[in-house]
Amino acid sequence: MTATDNTEREAQPRIPAASFSHADAMRVISGVILCILLAALDQTVVIPALPAIAGDFGTYQQLSWIVAAYLITSTISTPIYGKLSDTYGRRRLLVACIGIFIATSILCALAQTMQQLIGFRSLQGLGGGGLMALAQATIADVVPPRERGRYQGYLSAVWAIASIGGPLVGGFVAEHWSWRWVFWINLPLGAMAMWACNKGLRQLQAPVKTGSLRIDLAGMLVLAGAISSLLLAMGWGGHEYAWLSGQVLGLAGLGVLLIFFLVIQEKRAGDPVLPPVVFTNPTYVFSVLVSTLAAVLLFVCLFSIPLYFQLVRGTTAAQSGLYVAPFMLANVGGNLLGGMYARRYGTMRGALRAGSAVTFAGLAMFALLPFDAPLWAVIGTMVITAPGIGICLLGTIVSAQNAIPARDVGAGTGALLVLRSVGGASGSTLAGALIASGLDMAHGSAPHGGALLHRSAELIASSAKLAANFEAVYGFAALLCAIAFLVTLRMPNTLLRGKAPSLSIAAE
Repeated sequence: MTATDNTEREAQPRIPAASFSHADAMRVISGVILCILLAALDQTVVIPALPAIAGDFGTYQQLSWIVAAYLITSTISTPIYGKLSDTYGRRRLLVACIGIFIATSILCALAQTMQQLIGFRSLQGLGGGGLMALAQATIADVVPPRERGRYQGYLSAVWAIASIGGPLVGGFVAEHWSWRWVFWINLPLGAMAMWACNKGLRQLQAPVKTGSLRIDLAGMLVLAGAISSLLLAMGWGGHEYAWLSGQVLGLAGLGVLLIFFLVIQEKRAGDPVLPPVVFTNPTYVFSVLVSTLAAVLLFVCLFSIPLYFQLVRGTTAAQSGLYVAPFMLANVGGNLLGGMYARRYGTMRGALRAGSAVTFAGLAMFALLPFDAPLWAVIGTMVITAPGIGICLLGTIVSAQNAIPARDVGAGTGALLVLRSVGGASGSTLAGALIASGLDMAHGSAPHGGALLHRSAELIASSAKLAANFEAVYGFAALLCAIAFLVTLRMPNTLLRGKAPSLSIAAE
């Protein structure tokens, strides 16, 4: 796309973010807060219940796919929602996504087999894929980048509720009631989110449509195929098939080939789902790279920490949820620190460098901790590791949105979040494969419920193979974090748009 084309695309923007007062911005943001809560809870409430789900269905096989299936389909749909929202507006698509999410939550709660649950979770991802992408794009519509950190305080409070309450609720429900209730609770939350979203986003001006709509259907299909092939290769490698097997190498090769075709398709498409113009900006590209790596780290930790406490230390599901809470709270604290840094210094590069460096230190400590380390040492290491991940996740989306034209905010945000989701799915599947390879369990029937957990803990607590696998998980994560730090060293120090005092603060 030429510079002239880009100018034409920017000629008909939405209302500039700087034109919204604090009160106006809060009315819009209040409409997406429950969407953020719904999406955040879905990422945290299910994980402590995974062993209970495995006990109910009698197998640990494919357990990680309860998380990965959702992430695959949400990943595929994220850029599509982002692109369509640039054309049709955010509100209608958000309401539709919430409706899909509610309907599929009912199906998940009624699942009778592991395969059914994985299938319904994949359908749920089709609704969940739009929640975060459209919510983040909506925030960019009303708040300039430098001020965005200020409003992240409200969103971070929502993340804090989900981060602390999600694991606790998920563990408690799985232990005392049934894991199925972690899906039933989505119904009242979804209904409130639909009402608040429909009301709060009405004041957003609908985008001005010029010319006929050209949907990049070919690009969407090729993107879906590439993502699915690569994530299936990572999920099956070392578990269903050997890493060097024809099946895994074939899927990986197909994914790479489809990415090549995707690049060609997006260059020639009239209105591409992933606009090539956004990838010509080095700040955007480096932000996407760091964001993807940070997502890998987050989901490695989210997937492995509850299993570590339950399988190695023999805790219950509810207790493991409690122990995950410090990690999640510290992660939210990193969000707040990143927002404060952006508002004060008007740039994100320094915060990203510091955050990735501290997280590397924490992950290295995780890998070196002996498995009989005192509980305070484990929790302390979690608290050191988490804030840097939070800084990187917040900072990269602010930096990326700042680097692209307002007309492409939806598509650019979707592109970043799709790669972030790929990172999340990669983290959960790879961590799951490494940990599962240390579980010396029969492929046939297994004990149910708490008996399975206690028996598993007794059998594998002293397993040298399992210990080595957990060490490998955190060692690999530390290596990825080191790469993220090196990327930040090459990242341009781009100033964020919007002056610190640009929005009215009288309401505060």
